[in-house]
Amino acid sequence: MIDANVEITAISINPEVPSLGCLDHWIGRDFRSFLTPESRAKFEVRLAEMAADPDSVPRPIELNHRDNANWEFPVRYTLHRDGKSDGILLLGRDMQPLAEIQQRLVREQIARERELEKFRGIETCYRVVLEASETPLVLVEPDQGRIRDINSAGAQLLGSKRDVLTGSAFAQTFEGQRRGAFMDQLRSVASSDEITGVETVARRNGRFVHLSPEFFRASGEVLMLCRMTPIEDEEASRPESAQSLSALFEAASDAIVLLDANGNIRDANEGFLVLSDAAQLRDVQGRSIADFLSRGSVDLKLILDNTRKTGRMRSYAAQIQSIVGTRASVDISAARLRGRNSDLGIGLIIRDTTPRDMPTVQDASSAVSEEAMRNVMDLVGTASLKELVSATSDVVEKMCIETAVRLTNNNRVAAAEMLGLSRQSLYVKLRKYGLINAQDDD
Repeated sequence: MIDANVEITAISINPEVPSLGCLDHWIGRDFRSFLTPESRAKFEVRLAEMAADPDSVPRPIELNHRDNANWEFPVRYTLHRDGKSDGILLLGRDMQPLAEIQQRLVREQIARERELEKFRGIETCYRVVLEASETPLVLVEPDQGRIRDINSAGAQLLGSKRDVLTGSAFAQTFEGQRRGAFMDQLRSVASSDEITGVETVARRNGRFVHLSPEFFRASGEVLMLCRMTPIEDEEASRPESAQSLSALFEAASDAIVLLDANGNIRDANEGFLVLSDAAQLRDVQGRSIADFLSRGSVDLKLILDNTRKTGRMRSYAAQIQSIVGTRASVDISAARLRGRNSDLGIGLIIRDTTPRDMPTVQDASSAVSEEAMRNVMDLVGTASLKELVSATSDVVEKMCIETAVRLTNNNRVAAAEMLGLSRQSLYVKLRKYGLINAQDDD
């Protein structure tokens, strides 16, 4: 309670708020002397408003108190004029608990801003180091198989840009990779102490890439860091033997062809271009080798099946058909090429076996053995022309069947496919010419 001179005439403290202590020493003193400067100005303005409009509705006002003990506490007051005197009754509510909560929130906000600034500094350092690294790096989410982050060196190696690759499926950046199987392979390599990495081919530029994945944990989340190394860089760092092999590939007189798993030409040397009458590599690259074999898919199937089964094939007689239609007899040796962790396709060495005095293609295709022809010629005068032609056809047919069986290593299913016969028809002709034993009838 204050009088007209703003002196405290009475004071009452809630006994349930012991933090305020005893304030009896305020009685008889100016109320304004216990206010902070900013609160004193607010209080003067409120007194002037009440003097100007005695019937005004009381509005709350927050004042900060202080006394000689140099401590402060906030109080929210409503001012009520005493009708019997010129005094004013101030009913106040201690706001110190609320002020403490606000101060705690402010402190937490300041601490959070400091942590955020610290995090931004760490992120900036991470980004600078990632971009400054010359090693292509990619950060992958192992469960989702998506690229979390990648540096510019990694994006350049994969033939794309950082913003395009970030968030995309990692498996889609490589040829022939399915997300599930690819991520299982990476997880297996990252968990193994024996396997050093995965070799694959970038889809956008066809570059061979060696992936070295490893796990790490950040904030409870398991992530995968993959270091990517171009295969050609590894080859360049090897001894001169690698360069010698490359030079041999280019300079060899025999044709050397590298195929993918489906028999498509991935690379070929100058010897094959000469054999196939191709002007440049792009005329044959990407095409199936079956396009250059006289028996087409039949030869290709035999080469692929035998090579996959045994790993290599020493000798296979065939004919190469060039782009302009000429043919040459060749001997083909094949080998399955394996990398450290992947299948690199099939390599072929093709040697031209055409004799220098070989007759024309038409003469060679219709030639039969001299002994067989003498046997037929001996029949002249003893049989009709129709019988002579039938005997000649049987000789040629027998020779073709014998050749097909020999080329397929006695694989009668393949021989039947090569000759364009059903399996049953081939067995009938084998029995006809005595080329099958009774015990082999089934």
